[in-house]
Amino acid sequence: MIEIKYFGAVAEKTKCSFEKISYSEVSLQKVLQDLEEKYQFESMSFSVAVNQKIIPKATDFTLQTSDIVALLPPFAGG
Repeated sequence: MIEIKYFGAVAEKTKCSFEKISYSEVSLQKVLQDLEEKYQFESMSFSVAVNQKIIPKATDFTLQTSDIVALLPPFAGG
């Protein structure tokens, strides 16, 4: 199971703070595509972190079953 955590506006859109999805090895792009179809994020802006490390969405990254993916709102402040 891959755990997906949602924060900020993304959590408001999904109406949950996390969910677990049954995938074995799968690409990050496939997971993001499936989530887009499920929640219709439209033009929402968010960053993606895998195991607490920011990963560019366009990266060809393969997720493992124990990975934690976080969808993070834009950062602000200073």
